[in-house]
Amino acid sequence: MVDKNNETMRYHVENEKNKAKEILLKVYNALSEKGYNPINQIVGYLLSGDPTYITSHENARNLIRKIERDELIEELVKNYLEK
Repeated sequence: MVDKNNETMRYHVENEKNKAKEILLKVYNALSEKGYNPINQIVGYLLSGDPTYITSHENARNLIRKIERDELIEELVKNYLEK
């Protein structure tokens, strides 16, 4: 029998990165489908924290609120600078 309390748990940051990317893409697509400028709307949300910048179409508003704004901004900056 293996004692699981002695095993070290691993936290995978990649999963959070992929989750943020996946959510941003879904939100981007939902905003585009509704005829909004998705970049302007996402920036408005990130700067203000006001979820009404994001459409509720395709559950986009609820999706984007699953990740903290500062985490989204951090991932966007990292991605931009790494490219």
